[in-house]
Amino acid sequence: MHYMLLIYSSDDAWASLSPDDMAREMGAYMAYSDALANAGKMVRGDQLQPASVARSVTVRGSAEHVADGPYVDTKEQLGGYYLIEADSEEDAIAWAKKCPGARHGGVEVRPVVMR
Repeated sequence: MHYMLLIYSSDDAWASLSPDDMAREMGAYMAYSDALANAGKMVRGDQLQPASVARSVTVRGSAEHVADGPYVDTKEQLGGYYLIEADSEEDAIAWAKKCPGARHGGVEVRPVVMR
């Protein structure tokens, strides 16, 4: 089954990292991506553009609304994702716990509806 690991973090926290800290954090993500790939779990993963360019769209009846910013009202924004193949929810959660984003923000684990 496919699971989406949604990585939430603060854009401000990323912007405040020193070049050395940024390189270390990116290295941690590369190592995590390699571990997923080597375990045969990686389907896809991408970093997203900053939340400042995000737009939220809602439709309620005939009322349509487009707002600037991320969908959820939180200090953390969706910053990236991994789409993985996991044997179970427990397997997906175990991989989410290893994600560097779990240390500084949060990782949402969500099963993907397969069609």
